[in-house]
Amino acid sequence: MASTREVRRRIRSVKNTAQITKAMQMVASSKMRRAQERVQQARPYSAQISALVSRLANASGDDLGEDVALLKERAVHTIGIILLTPDRGLCGALPSNINRKALSTAQEQVNRVAQQGERPGIDYVAVGRKGRDFILRTQQHLIAEFVNYGDRPSVADARAIAQVAVDSFLKGEVDVVYLVYSKFVNTVTQQPTEMRLLPVEPPGDEEDGRKALEYIYEPNARSIFESLLPRYVDVLVYQALLETIASFYSAQMVAMKNATDSANELIDDLTLAYNKARQASITTQILEVVSGAQGLET
Repeated sequence: MASTREVRRRIRSVKNTAQITKAMQMVASSKMRRAQERVQQARPYSAQISALVSRLANASGDDLGEDVALLKERAVHTIGIILLTPDRGLCGALPSNINRKALSTAQEQVNRVAQQGERPGIDYVAVGRKGRDFILRTQQHLIAEFVNYGDRPSVADARAIAQVAVDSFLKGEVDVVYLVYSKFVNTVTQQPTEMRLLPVEPPGDEEDGRKALEYIYEPNARSIFESLLPRYVDVLVYQALLETIASFYSAQMVAMKNATDSANELIDDLTLAYNKARQASITTQILEVVSGAQGLET
């Protein structure tokens, strides 16, 4: 059994750790609320621009895929994946889950394309240190990286990320681009998600059988659609960034709460062990005194 001094030292160490994790939990909780608010505020805008792109696509005719560069489908020789992960850790299994989702997405798309012809290559764009480190550790082909994007990324940050994918797609360096990120569901649930970013798939009509409103577009629907399409890609990346940040702080708050609870339980166990060791020491000392007194009497 450990001595009382060793147990007391360990209790003090665990208490210090619990104080740190408790402070990190409170900080993450505060930042999580703000991140959740930004996600909730951005979702209506994202939904509206998706609906507008859908209406413009329907009003522009059926030959969009042949004339608009960002819509052109072609044979897949190289797959691009934009991997969005947190910059920091201490958030449980969130980075690992996103990285596994990226690997599974890459494998699924490679297998699907390989059934139709040659096996395609994969190019990665890493957004966040955890994803970048994972790509380098697994020796994948990394064409660009974006780190330290902070807690409040701007649309300009998203535009820079999207521009790398758009330029590679227009130059023919990649033939399809997927976006992998963590979708924020609630405080305890973050869902790794993948979506095709390029070539753009205009959202489906969501009128639910209601009579669609007719709009007059100036100069015409096609020109507006072509001008709006890059902005739509930027918004998709920006929304994914916000979702990832909200997921990170939610996962970190839960992880730090679990760590604090575990530390408190360990402190209780160590306190019990300390009391037992102390009681055993006192009992030993009493027995030694009694034995010595009996020896003097005899």
